[in-house]
This record gives sequence, structure tokens and C-alpha cells, in this order.
Amino acid sequence: MSLKTRYRKLQGREIKILISNGCSAEDWNNVRVLDGFDPARCRNVIFSGDIRIGALKGSVTDEAGVTIPSGIMNSRLHNCTIGSDVIISNIGDCIANYDISDGVIIKNCGKIVTEGISGFGNGTPVAVLNETGGRMVRIHDRLSAHEAYIMALYRHRSKAISIIGKMVDNYTASHSSSVGTIGTRSSIVNCSSIRNVKFGPFSHVEGAMSLNEGSVNSCIEDPVFIGLGVIMKHFIASSGSVVTESTLIDKCFIGQGTVLGKHYSAENSLFFANCGGFHGEACSIFAGPYTVTHHKSTLLISGIFSFMNAGSGSNQSNHMYKLGPIHQGIMERGSKTTSDSYLLWPARIGPFTLVMGRHYKNPDTTSLPFSYLIESNDESIVVPGINLRSVGTIRDAQKWPQRDRRKDPRKIDQVNFNLLSPFTIRKMFDGRELLRKIKSDRGGNASSYSWGNMKIKGSALERGIELYQTGINKFLGNSLIKRLEKTDFRTNKELRQQLTAVNPIGRGEWVDLAGLLAPMEAVDALLDKIESGKIESPDALENAFIEMHGSYYDYEWTWACDRIEKEESKKISDFKSEDVIRIVGKWKKSVVDLDNLLYEDARKEFTLSSMTGFGIDGSDEIKKLDFEQVRGEFESNSVVAAIRDHIKQKTALGDELIGRMKMIKE
Repeated sequence: MSLKTRYRKLQGREIKILISNGCSAEDWNNVRVLDGFDPARCRNVIFSGDIRIGALKGSVTDEAGVTIPSGIMNSRLHNCTIGSDVIISNIGDCIANYDISDGVIIKNCGKIVTEGISGFGNGTPVAVLNETGGRMVRIHDRLSAHEAYIMALYRHRSKAISIIGKMVDNYTASHSSSVGTIGTRSSIVNCSSIRNVKFGPFSHVEGAMSLNEGSVNSCIEDPVFIGLGVIMKHFIASSGSVVTESTLIDKCFIGQGTVLGKHYSAENSLFFANCGGFHGEACSIFAGPYTVTHHKSTLLISGIFSFMNAGSGSNQSNHMYKLGPIHQGIMERGSKTTSDSYLLWPARIGPFTLVMGRHYKNPDTTSLPFSYLIESNDESIVVPGINLRSVGTIRDAQKWPQRDRRKDPRKIDQVNFNLLSPFTIRKMFDGRELLRKIKSDRGGNASSYSWGNMKIKGSALERGIELYQTGINKFLGNSLIKRLEKTDFRTNKELRQQLTAVNPIGRGEWVDLAGLLAPMEAVDALLDKIESGKIESPDALENAFIEMHGSYYDYEWTWACDRIEKEESKKISDFKSEDVIRIVGKWKKSVVDLDNLLYEDARKEFTLSSMTGFGIDGSDEIKKLDFEQVRGEFESNSVVAAIRDHIKQKTALGDELIGRMKMIKE
């Protein structure tokens, strides 16, 4: 028997009890109930339109230990289906056109209505990156960072973009309705106005000022929380997200595990997995996974970011006061800005770059990853590769996986946390060759070089070449060792068979699709499938990204194998054990050299000058003791200990493989 046929008309006795409790209805025949409905639990309720009510016999005990019986009091309901054991009380205006599931609590609210046909935020156009709308992304419940990246930045594949747009249209149409939903065990308390919003199970909304045209995609494993003073319109809030403390949202997608609070303001922006926005402001930004901004004076505008931390007072400009706000900025994964930094868009900052100072000459450092971009006397100074030796960079890479707040078993964004990958190492190859060319073109041995409206000191250029080569050696050795681990070889022929790349995809350029690292070849193949009609829905597109992410290590080895051949000037098909021993030797040296640099960088945190402010009323000895009590001793620091252990483990790993290689017979 269907749920619909189980509803029955009210009995005369029940109507009398309802009327005696101050309830009224346009037509009592339009009010139907399930067995277990207790009319005594309805007081001062006005019913209009078609009403369905479940059993009212249970109770809820709140966090303070107060037990509240289920029931409906002091409310007006219009065209609503009410589940069993709900608590609805003190609705100042009305609840209209909603399906309310079992165990829902709605108290002390003004107006909760669905008006007309609504997509509940699905299909909302967001003017990301370009405020004039040239890179519009249409948001929906299952939007991933990777789909949005393609929608915003692959406009040259206009047919694929059009087809994805139609997918979103179809999804929006299939999820549009004149009736809103409030999922099981949701709680909506002390909210002023809610219009055209659907709520997933276990949503928790408390004290919101206004929610308009949106979806709260909560789930039992990872509820959504929307808190005090929040104003949101035209939005999607994904599972595990938190929006609170008078945050203002307009035309935004809020990804899984994202937290926005402390009066944050955002419009026309996309926030993907595990972002954090506090105090400041965002306008037309693409915040890829782990983008964090935590300061009141920070404005992020018309840029794309991921794994990014914005310092206080960080700012950008997206127009030159002539043709309007048409310019955009790209800060590739892992970049940071220091306090009071400024970038004039258009600009492009390479991965894992630290930006210090104010830069007005549209810098482009995409080919110089892991650098410092420093302002000195209005000049932009690049220090190539120096961030490879920063212990802070390593600490960031280690903490990101540990700070994944997503508990939803279905994760929308496919996030690759690898610090060294074909994406970053390819740029190191580009950086190495670029620095060599700059040096060669200028005759070499100059005290400084000019390049792309920036300057590079001669010593920094030499050091950059060395650091990039060290990073390259480390990555290629890592890939080789991983390929050969837990495998025994008796002959060079068996060795070559194991080294041969099986997957043909992976050579050439790699891209970062806002967290997902993949060969450009694989991305092009995906777009071809979209254009040929082989991928027809958002779910199919999501599965394609999952498959691409799962193939990363196969793709990586194909790329690494190709690069090893070029670096060694020798085909894998001609490799012998001594070739592997030589590469592993270079790898061991690179690992130890980089770890020693990190070790020395960490030591700077424990110098006497770093202890300024400690031991305020004592001698240097007191200062040192106070510092150790607060920060700990250098040798016992967890990061320092991890560096030492890493040197030992990697040295042993390399020695073990070399030992196996020496056992190989021709």
C-alpha cells in the first residue's frame, strides 16, 4: 500500500478536538492524517490547501536535556505534507508548499514558503573570474571543481561547454518543483525568512536571517549547518559545509567541508572542498580545494586559487579603469600571499609560490614554480625554486590530507595532494631551461637579469637551476623506485619488462583541474567524449573524473618513463641494472640534500632572534627556557623529527633497491 493511500480523513471527534484547541481549516476534508495522529498535539494551527500529517506521538530531547513532545502549535500551514513526530511551533507568517519529513523540528520562524516553480539554486549562473560574465558557470547539486574548471576556462572547446550547459539544464529541470522539501531530522530554528530552499536530511539551520533560492545538500553522515545572522540567496551548500556568523552569500556554490563565517561576504564565487573564508570578502573567485582566507582586510577578486592561503590585507585589481573588470588572475596550486600583498591582474603565479609585496607589472611566473615573488623599490624580484627548501611548504603538503573535513561517502571533488607530480615537475623542467636560456642570452655571470617585467639576481638564477635539478632527480627517482618496489628481478630483461609503461596516456603536458592532476591528453579525450555524446549527464561526467583520478599513477609512470629516457638519453628498452643504480644514486643525493635544506630552514625557527618576546623579564637563558616550554626543543619538534626519519627511511629504501639491482645477472 502506498503512503498516499494510507492517509485518511479526520474523524468527527478529531475535528472537535482540533477546533477546541484553537485550530481552523478552510475545508476539513482537505486535511488527511495517518493512524497515530493525535489531534491534542495540534494547537492554534490554521490549515489551508491540501494538508497531510503523519503520526504525532513521540518526543525529542534537546542538547540541554529538555524533552519536547512532537506536535504543531501556533502555526499556519498551506499545501504541506507533514511527516511523523515533527515539532512545528511559533511560525509568525506561514509554512507553504513544503514536504516536511519525519522528525523535523521547525520553531520560532517567520515565513517558510515555496513560490512558483523553483530549481532551488540549480542552474544559477555565477560570473566567476570575469565579472562581466564571460566565464559563467551554472551551478548544480553535483558540481565538481573539475567540471567548473572546464566550464570557466575551456571556452575554446565551445561545443563541449554547450553540451555541459545542456546537462545542467536537464538536471535543473528534473529537480525543479513547486514544492520544497525539508529532509528527515532537520532542524530549522529562529529563522526570519526562507523562500524556495530545499533541505537535505539532518540539515541544521539556526538563527538565519534570510535564505532564498537554494539547496542545502545535507546528509546523515555529514550535516550542513547554517547559523546566526546568515543571509544567502541563489546558492548551493554541499554536505558538511558550515555557513555562520552573519555571513553574506549571493550566487555562490559552497563545496563539501567548506566553512564560511565571521561576517564573510561572497558573491558570484565558487568554493570547493575544504575551503575556509572568514572576515574578508570574495568577488567572482574560483576557490579550488583548500583555499583559505582568514582576515578582515583581505579581498580576493576575479582569480582562481587552490591550496592557497591569503595573508592579511591581500588584494588584487581586475581592471585598468578603461574597459571595465575584464582581467583575471591565476594563482596555481599551493601559492601563498603575505600580509599587504597586491597583484594587478592579469597575472599568473606559478605553483607553490610565495608572493610578498605589491606587484603592478602583471607578473607571469608559471614556468618558475616553488619561487618567491618579492617587491623591492617597486620592482618585482623572482627567487626561483627557493620554496623547495622551505619547511613551511612541506608542512602544508602534509597537513592538507589531515584537514579533509568531508565525511560524505560520496566525495564530489577528486583531490590529488602530491607536492611533486608531473604537473609541478614539468614546470621545473621548463624553469630549468628558461633560466639556462636567460643566462645564455645575457652572456652569463651577470649580477642580475631582467625577464618578463621582473628581475632575477645572478646568484638566485644559479641556485634556481640547481634546486630544480634536485627536484627533478627526486621525483624521477621516486617514480622509478615505486615502479620497482616489492618486485624481484633475475635478469635485465625482467627489469625492462617491469619498467615498460603500459598506459599510452601520460606523455606531454599535464594540467591541474582544480585539484585533479591529469595529462592534457586525457582531458582532451574526455572533452571529445562529451562532444560525441558518450557522456550525457552530470553523473557520467563525475564518474569520468573519478576514473581519471584513479588512473593517476599509471599516467604518472608513463610521463616519468618518457622523461627518464630524455634525461638519460637512453631508451627504457635498453636499460640495465647499472642505469637504475645510477638514477637511484642521484635520487638519494637529492632527497638528502633537500631534507638537509629543510632541516636548516626549520632551525631558523629556534634561533635566539626568533625568541624575541619570550622570557620577557629574564636573561637570554630565561628567554630560551621560556621558548622551549612554549615551542619545545628543536630536536624534539615533530617536523624536525619527521625530516630526520625521512632521511633514514629514504636512504634505506634506496640502498635496498641498489642491493637488488646488484643481484641481477645479464
